[in-house]
Amino acid sequence: MVQNSLVRDATIQDLDAILNIYNAYIGNGIITADTDLVTTAERIPWFKQHRPESRPLWVLESGGEIAAWISLSNFYGRPAYQSTAEVSIYIHEKHTGKGLGKYLLQKMIDACPSLHVETLLGFIFSENLASIRLFSHFGFDQWGLLPQVAELAGSKHDLVILGKKLSQ
Repeated sequence: MVQNSLVRDATIQDLDAILNIYNAYIGNGIITADTDLVTTAERIPWFKQHRPESRPLWVLESGGEIAAWISLSNFYGRPAYQSTAEVSIYIHEKHTGKGLGKYLLQKMIDACPSLHVETLLGFIFSENLASIRLFSHFGFDQWGLLPQVAELAGSKHDLVILGKKLSQ
């Protein structure tokens, strides 16, 4: 599946497909902290924050459709943290388990030096074992645990902070 895929910078025309993938995970209690579906209008500012030269938003096309996306976002929004970025990755439910997550995360890690990113962070609910395994595969370690900081559908959830130094 990965060999017939194309990874490219997302365009505004991709935003609906990006949100379809994202919104499919709302309400499952372990992937995202959003509780209501996100609209295109709400996500336009988020989309515009991504810049190919520093904080990319990539889509992976397979079979003529967007099967997954990955992005880097600023961490904490202050200049001293410019070399640190949060990585987010979402895969269409029908494309999970096919190696897309490993492919995209490796591609992003490889791009980080040219993006001037030295440290990557992932914020993952502790129940999301698939994502924790994915990040751990690439040498991310647990750098923090925020116990029961999220409430979804009446249940409390821990947030695990995973980190990886890309340069020393």
